[in-house]
Amino acid sequence: MLKGLLTKQPTYFLYCRKSTDEGDRQVLSLDSQTDEAIKRFGDLKIIKLPPESVSAFEPKKRPIFADMIARIRKGEAQGIIAWHPDRLSRNPIDAAEVIHLLDIGKIKDLKFCSYYFDNSPEGKMMLQITLSQSKYSSDKLSNDVKRGMNRKAETGWRPGRAPLGYVNSKTKLKGEQDIAPDRVRFGLLKQLLNHMLTGNYTAPKLLELANKIGLTMPMTRGRQPRKLHLSELYRILGNPFYYGWYEWPKGSENWLKGKHPPIITEDQYNKIQRFLGKPSQPRPHTKSFAFTGLMKCGSCGCAITAEEKFKYQRNGNVHRYVYYRCTRKRDKHCPEKAVELKEFNKQIDTLIQRITISEKFKDWAIKHLYFLRKEEAASYKTLLEDKQKQLVTIIQQLDALMFKYASPENRDGEYINAQEYSRMKSALLKEKSKLEDDLNVQGKEKEEWLEMSERTFNFARYAGVWFAKGDDDMRRAIFACLGSSLVLSDQKIDITLRKPFEMIFTRLPEAQREFARLEPQEMQMNTTQFFTSLQQLPIWSG
Repeated sequence: MLKGLLTKQPTYFLYCRKSTDEGDRQVLSLDSQTDEAIKRFGDLKIIKLPPESVSAFEPKKRPIFADMIARIRKGEAQGIIAWHPDRLSRNPIDAAEVIHLLDIGKIKDLKFCSYYFDNSPEGKMMLQITLSQSKYSSDKLSNDVKRGMNRKAETGWRPGRAPLGYVNSKTKLKGEQDIAPDRVRFGLLKQLLNHMLTGNYTAPKLLELANKIGLTMPMTRGRQPRKLHLSELYRILGNPFYYGWYEWPKGSENWLKGKHPPIITEDQYNKIQRFLGKPSQPRPHTKSFAFTGLMKCGSCGCAITAEEKFKYQRNGNVHRYVYYRCTRKRDKHCPEKAVELKEFNKQIDTLIQRITISEKFKDWAIKHLYFLRKEEAASYKTLLEDKQKQLVTIIQQLDALMFKYASPENRDGEYINAQEYSRMKSALLKEKSKLEDDLNVQGKEKEEWLEMSERTFNFARYAGVWFAKGDDDMRRAIFACLGSSLVLSDQKIDITLRKPFEMIFTRLPEAQREFARLEPQEMQMNTTQFFTSLQQLPIWSG
């Protein structure tokens, strides 16, 4: 008879779970849960399961729990030991499965270290209430977390871990941490993005530069600092956070202006996206050629690639030739012929010589630019006042929008719903931010224009020398600076000069004739018109 009683003793699975994303910090560690359960129920027949570190908030997400339920259905065990009912479930689906197994007798008993269970109708009712309370606690915690994150986002601080180049503050309460530049990585990332803005780098080449200057991902829990991966670099280049804006919640199209200092401007961000978005941009090659990735075929629109060929002579000499040709990805029968590198360089050099100016003319041109700057103070004052008035109008529109949305008459969203309010508010905030940025840079805009104008004339003076004596990287940079639309057609480079160079090319003969005829201080209307026109053009943006 004693032997019969022993054979009927139920077998228990020991299930221990702790989720790393739960807000309940009072739950014991996995080892502590196991030790406490063995201490209290060590006289029972126990099968220890591997501990599980997964949230129980969503059903069917825990492989060890699912395996335990399947084995109980097979009869391998008739009971479960756990720290508390909320270790078994925090969602109604898994909770209902445990209750159902109790109802059909597959589970004979449940034992908990911090809760008493009686397998009776009343006991099962209390268990359901406890599991429902666990579900309620999870839901409440989730809502509280979302509410706190939304509040933080609306104050200008993006929730979550700061992107590369920034760090979360460690001195403030959770949910109130702000974002500051990473003293080590902020400057390195800015340097990297500035190189991307030159147009001379593909993403793989930029990754090589990042490794060269020592830009690494920061140390995280369980991971040491490491080099960037190419996929991470693409995410950085496409992240609006770096020009000061972020979307919250993600996918909502609700854009908010962050309080963190941006690394680049929105225009610079858009420029990088254009560089990344060239559909015909060739993949990086193992061999380096100076002008690949910059031009398109004039016939089919494909990218222009390069290939090298070698000619071996009987005397042992070897001659290397580089040809630029269409990739023919869209049209295998594209009629465009290849251009040999020497001819290619000759065409670029000819183009550079047509915009080259003398040292004397360069010095006079820069001096005349400063003279024009003094004459524009009044017109810029008017422009400044107009933008200030626009900013006041935008602020008034924001106030009116908020008043309309929050009014008692709009309680049910009759006049404007939450989605419309969010969309209109985001649009007005972006316009407000742009006006504020314009006002902030208004004072230094002309100084930057003067500096860029000097660079333009210096380029026109020395580009020919740089191109003749420079390496492949130097020649590529000069070629990219010349034009915004570079096409190879009928073995000729068809280039749309950037506006400053086009202006120099168009007006230069007239200005130089006037310069040769008169002393600089006696220059009249022709040269004044030349510089007035040039002043109205963006210098490097094209």
